[in-house]
Amino acid sequence: MSRALNYLLLAALLLAVAASFRFLQIDLSELTSRESLRQMGDYASGFLQPDFSAPHLAAIGRGALETLAMSAVGTLLAALLGLLLALPAAGRCGALALHATRLLLNALRAIPELVWAALMVLAAGLGPNAGTLALALHTAGVLGRLFAEALENTPAEPAEAIRLAGGGRIAAFCYGTLPGVWPQLLAYSLYRWENNIRMASVLGFVGAGGLGQMLYVSLSLFQEAQAASVILAMLLLVLAVDALSAWSRQRWVSQ
Repeated sequence: MSRALNYLLLAALLLAVAASFRFLQIDLSELTSRESLRQMGDYASGFLQPDFSAPHLAAIGRGALETLAMSAVGTLLAALLGLLLALPAAGRCGALALHATRLLLNALRAIPELVWAALMVLAAGLGPNAGTLALALHTAGVLGRLFAEALENTPAEPAEAIRLAGGGRIAAFCYGTLPGVWPQLLAYSLYRWENNIRMASVLGFVGAGGLGQMLYVSLSLFQEAQAASVILAMLLLVLAVDALSAWSRQRWVSQ
């Protein structure tokens, strides 16, 4: 009986895939035709000779710094806002605040960064400000939820001891709760920074500045050589940030 059910499920999946191809009108024969392959080859060959001219490299350097600043500032703002929202989301400020902040965190992270960037472009105009705000809003929802779960799993005894000794809520949190959960919060923030450096390179496609905007302009104008050098800069930037984040985790979090 179970084997027949498995075969039925597999047939249903195959039928759904075939129906999807038909509904989307995807014709793989056109993609693999001689003319299509020739056009793709001609277009791809333009990427084999990146533009390393001095003016273009200078523009890439400015774009890389802009992308790096967007990701760093966006992650920092998100970590601060996420920690602020994580306290009530962890049940430290009553049931009403718990449900309200969890709803807010769900809303922030449910909207993708590109959608936030499109909205922030309308609100703040074209440029890195929109990208920074978009990264901060989405990442605040992600980090706020992760921070809240970390706070929920932190022993409450040290903070309670400080409260019983006459300390206030802030002192109890800073000296009783934060030291035990700080490495985990830092690890989450560094991991999200790695993700944000990649996303900051993409947000330029909606006018949020950085290397992404340079790549969008180059691809729109069919400047394959310029686009190739921008893609290489994105790769090097991501690798550098990954290495820096890994070193930071080993030095600050593992201890």
